[in-house]
Amino acid sequence: MPYRFLFYNQLIYNMLQILHEDANCIIVNKPAGLPTQPDQTNDRSALDIVARYLGRRVWIVNRLDRPASGALVLTKTSNSAREFSDLFLNDKVQKSYWAMVKNKPEEDSGTLIHYLKRGAKSKKSLVHSDESNGGKKSVLTYKVLKSLENYHLLEIELGTGRYHQIRSQLAAIGSPIKGDVKYGAKRKNQDRSIHLHARKLVFTHPYNNELIEIEAEVPRKDNLWQSVVS
Repeated sequence: MPYRFLFYNQLIYNMLQILHEDANCIIVNKPAGLPTQPDQTNDRSALDIVARYLGRRVWIVNRLDRPASGALVLTKTSNSAREFSDLFLNDKVQKSYWAMVKNKPEEDSGTLIHYLKRGAKSKKSLVHSDESNGGKKSVLTYKVLKSLENYHLLEIELGTGRYHQIRSQLAAIGSPIKGDVKYGAKRKNQDRSIHLHARKLVFTHPYNNELIEIEAEVPRKDNLWQSVVS
């Protein structure tokens, strides 16, 4: 077996836990700190690792911010990419995220509605209360799943998919994600991660109509994450 294949097979085993694979797609658990796709740093990306592992070109369907972790969907053909992308674009995928915040929201559950506009220079999502500034309507629901001594675990379901939506909307209500200094957290995490995790995906497979339910485990080496699942 060629060394290159063994190398990328080991990377998959060590870095990208495979959550689901079939003839059309592969879903992996991306660790925090790994880019979804190549960026200006030229660091190895999830796209590169999966492509090398499969020995073929792959397409990314949903993107995760580099400092976040969780379920990432890639497809094996351009046609599959269109079919799976349509599921996300047409709100046919139930997307659940976990976030750890220091400041508990005023209500234990609720719906957040803001209008978000991507800053041209700041590379941030700017939050507005109405659409007068050209922002796109952004909706999410949240609930507090667990409270620890210093942090609170929120479960979030997205009604829309905007740039940095969860990060910016939680910051707007005074509950920035742990480690997310870009959106108001007081301290960064040592590994520059943020405590945002794409926990669960539920959808009907566009080719065989099978119900797919994916749950990505939280980072194993992170004590705070482990404290909410133990």
